[in-house]
Amino acid sequence: MARFTKLKVLDTLVRTGMVPVYYHQDPETVQQIVKACYDGGVRAFEFTNRGDFAQDVFAGLIRYAAGECPGLIVGIGSIVDAGTAAMYLQMGANFVVGPLFNADVAKVCNRRQTLYIPGCGTVSETGFAQEAGCEVCKIFPAGSVGGPSFVKNILAPMPWTMIMATGAVEPTEENLAAWFKAGVTCVGMGSMLFPKDAVNAGDWNAVSLLCKNALSYIQKYKKQP
Repeated sequence: MARFTKLKVLDTLVRTGMVPVYYHQDPETVQQIVKACYDGGVRAFEFTNRGDFAQDVFAGLIRYAAGECPGLIVGIGSIVDAGTAAMYLQMGANFVVGPLFNADVAKVCNRRQTLYIPGCGTVSETGFAQEAGCEVCKIFPAGSVGGPSFVKNILAPMPWTMIMATGAVEPTEENLAAWFKAGVTCVGMGSMLFPKDAVNAGDWNAVSLLCKNALSYIQKYKKQP
């Protein structure tokens, strides 16, 4: 399996600015989606722990990506407890994302020198996560907690904060411009990148094109580190 350093993972998130977020119970569909994203320029991908036997799908994805998508960093999302985090780290996850902050998950990830990106909905939660060693915090659900204006309001008193916005992020120039002008480090993007009609038809080129266009918009508007 491909192992990447914490620094490499963080650098990739900062440099590319986008992490597709996806779950499907069918291993082949997941692999095709990942390859389509990779062909569109994606270099970090989050598979979410949201269904029965998700760990089996993830294990196959790790092996597939190592052979078919060289350099792709695969992480696990929707992690809320330390035991599940440890299981996925053992299976090859290169970063861990959660909808909430859990200090025990932070300890597990820190012990393994793995990037942990917890979900935070307030400035205080963001601060607690940073104290626990989280370099990047996910504002979630980003649209519900205040959108781009919330990002600005966090960065005003805490300009060192690195933010991933997930929720209400769309692969359009207008939407991505708003998030990156506000100062996010990167965005997590789900269903908008994977239209159901395209997935059902196996139109992987459509997914690749959406990724390619989104990445070009991000590069246009993101603030250079």
